[in-house]
Amino acid sequence: MTHDASGLTGLLRSTLERRVIATLSDEGAQRAAVAIVITAEAEPSLLLVKRQERAADPWSGHAAFPGGFCSAADRDVSATAERETEEETGLPLSSVGERLGQLDDVYPRSAQVPKVIVTPCVFAVPGMLPVVPTAEIERALWVPLSQLATSANRRPFVIELPGGRREFDSIHVESLVIWGLTERIVSQLVSLIES
Repeated sequence: MTHDASGLTGLLRSTLERRVIATLSDEGAQRAAVAIVITAEAEPSLLLVKRQERAADPWSGHAAFPGGFCSAADRDVSATAERETEEETGLPLSSVGERLGQLDDVYPRSAQVPKVIVTPCVFAVPGMLPVVPTAEIERALWVPLSQLATSANRRPFVIELPGGRREFDSIHVESLVIWGLTERIVSQLVSLIES
């Protein structure tokens, strides 16, 4: 998936500006935002994190985009994504990133996790800037978009849940298994770029 650096950023910006975003609401759900940080390079990469294993965290050990719950102090979901990205990786999106828009809201499809509505906010950065994982993050890394988009890295992911065995779509790359909300966000982004 090779693109002219400014071409992909421009494509995403114009596509995101034109489309109607599907927003979700649920009275009992918390709001959260994640940052989809894409490099403006000929071979673009996305910033992903692997969360630390923690007993109280329903997303313990998962591959994810940087992000978290909205705070009353955040002016909007983009501010949440910026704040959480800096807290988790040290990357100051408010000064080094360009907000391109947002994708459709997503929510977990499992009753095993808290009710949350997640807004994916898309940002461009000039290149693979340094990232340093903080205490809640095991790894922060740049993953080539081409590796996330190829069907060669897709396979079923099976886990045991209290209600029985479930199979999910997943992407296996850089020793990460990307499934659930994160896989759905990646797929949404890839389909926008490829359409």
